[in-house]
Amino acid sequence: MSLRQKKIAKKKEDILRTAVSILAEKGYQGTTMEEIASSLLMTKGSVYYYFKDKQDLLYQSQLMLLQQSLINIKTIQQENLPVVDRFKKAMVAHITYLLDEKSGFEMMVKLEQIFSTEQLEEIFQLRNDYEKCFDQLILEGINDEVFETVEITIVRNTILGAMNWVTQWYSPEGKKDATEIAETVSDYLSRILVIK
Repeated sequence: MSLRQKKIAKKKEDILRTAVSILAEKGYQGTTMEEIASSLLMTKGSVYYYFKDKQDLLYQSQLMLLQQSLINIKTIQQENLPVVDRFKKAMVAHITYLLDEKSGFEMMVKLEQIFSTEQLEEIFQLRNDYEKCFDQLILEGINDEVFETVEITIVRNTILGAMNWVTQWYSPEGKKDATEIAETVSDYLSRILVIK
């Protein structure tokens, strides 16, 4: 990737993060491209240079979040650590990334009302790929006889659901920061699997 391409990619990422926080605050229907451009101190035309329209902007933001989530967990999967440690680390990474990018992840609700069938297929494929990474870690733990034998899909969905819910109750003003909360939650959730 050339320096110019890196600059464009960085600019797009900056636009996406700002735009998504505005969309999350005002709602998809209640936000205009003019408002997004104004918040970025850009002209509307400059935003259109990077994105076709508001829908494309939101779509690209969802891809960015899911692709980075996959990079995070695949990197952890390959680390030379016991499976229990990698599983906990994957949970911590999930929760901290979720809290860092809260606005973007909150926009993942009711996507079928905004995106085309093809776009939804790509988003759902990335989600499935991400879930499979957790499935692989759980299966590895079962095979290594450090995790209980469980119905993997049910346990994975239970754990992901609990982690995703952290955005609803976590407060940055609380006693623990995001990483400490993520570590505490991952300790509790891992007890579902770890053989005593």
